Amino acid sequence: MRRSGIANLPLHGGSVPKWLADRMTLLGTAIAENVVHHYGVSALLSRLADPFWFQALGSVMGMDWHSSGITTSVLGALKRGLNPRTQELGIYICGGRGRHSRQTPAELLRYADGTGLNGDALVRCSRLAARVDNNAIADGFQLYLHGFILAANGEWTIVQQGMNGASGMARRYHWHSPAVKNFTSEPHAGIVGEHQGEIMNLVSAFAQPAQQALLNIVRNHPHATLADIRKLTMPKHHDVRAADVDLQRLGAVLAAAYERELHDFASLLLLEKLGPRTLQSLALVAEVIHGTPIRFSDPARFSFAHGGKDGHPFPVPLKTYDETLQILRRSLEAAKVGNTDKIDGLRRLDRFVQAIEHSQAPRADLEATVARELKISDSLGGRTVATHPAGPRRRCKQLSLF
Repeated sequence: MRRSGIANLPLHGGSVPKWLADRMTLLGTAIAENVVHHYGVSALLSRLADPFWFQALGSVMGMDWHSSGITTSVLGALKRGLNPRTQELGIYICGGRGRHSRQTPAELLRYADGTGLNGDALVRCSRLAARVDNNAIADGFQLYLHGFILAANGEWTIVQQGMNGASGMARRYHWHSPAVKNFTSEPHAGIVGEHQGEIMNLVSAFAQPAQQALLNIVRNHPHATLADIRKLTMPKHHDVRAADVDLQRLGAVLAAAYERELHDFASLLLLEKLGPRTLQSLALVAEVIHGTPIRFSDPARFSFAHGGKDGHPFPVPLKTYDETLQILRRSLEAAKVGNTDKIDGLRRLDRFVQAIEHSQAPRADLEATVARELKISDSLGGRTVATHPAGPRRRCKQLSLF
């Protein structure tokens, strides 16, 4: 199988506290709505099928930047935020972790009944994807999460995650319908997980003799094929290190936020009077919304928007998080009544930061940056699960009905 890459996704303990989960729902929804506003629903599905972008999205939302928990938390936040607005945005998210995954067929059929889509075909796609990843790929990972993101036009993205209890690692699988010509030959948009050596893969292009007994389902008229197979490798360590971050890109963000002349111009682009810390967060959020795939080769960098619930690279700055949310919400509301200046300001900000990166930005000093964040953490309402524990983690059951 051609992989999107290999990544370490440690199985972390604990759960997402309500103070962060609620904010993740709001921020994830605002980012998704921005992507749909500027680029359309298909672009959002394509990004969710990209392991790099998905990891960057979870990082900018305040999750632990490298852990398996990003998958569950991001899908849950998007489901809570987007499903109540399905009629408006044309996106519906089914499934989830454990028992929620087993509700996927019923959810797909219910949505199909209201939209005229072929519900039986969608359920078949859901089940085949789960069977391929759970049974046809003998990589030692048992599925426990299945998320199905569906557009009103029938396009879909599937994100699944498997667990290897012995190694304490997880592997995430990405699918995107335009790239799935055949469920039994190279169907994945990406697979990420810790390298386990040679594995049996019955959906590899090299496994044709072994595929005679498999159901061969061909997608009708796929309208695009992913041009590039994304590769993602994640480390095991919790802390963010210089090797995990493109310091030139981070340096451009910090320059735009903290150098007075650049800061004033960046604030002008957004039509907002902003402090440097909020501008830093908005610059990274703007890149998640408007950045091209090549910009997400270092997902850890996006943790410098809102930190991480485990305290790496620093505690979640709630005051900054909330101000970022307010600015995003104001820009979206203004766009709905025809005033696009504020929402277009995020795109202008992204271009401005890239221009700094290519012309004058110094490489970021990672240690100094983290030290500054820790110094101002209390003044920004910095919070972690250690300072506000969220209670014991619930054990999740692996998929059994697919």
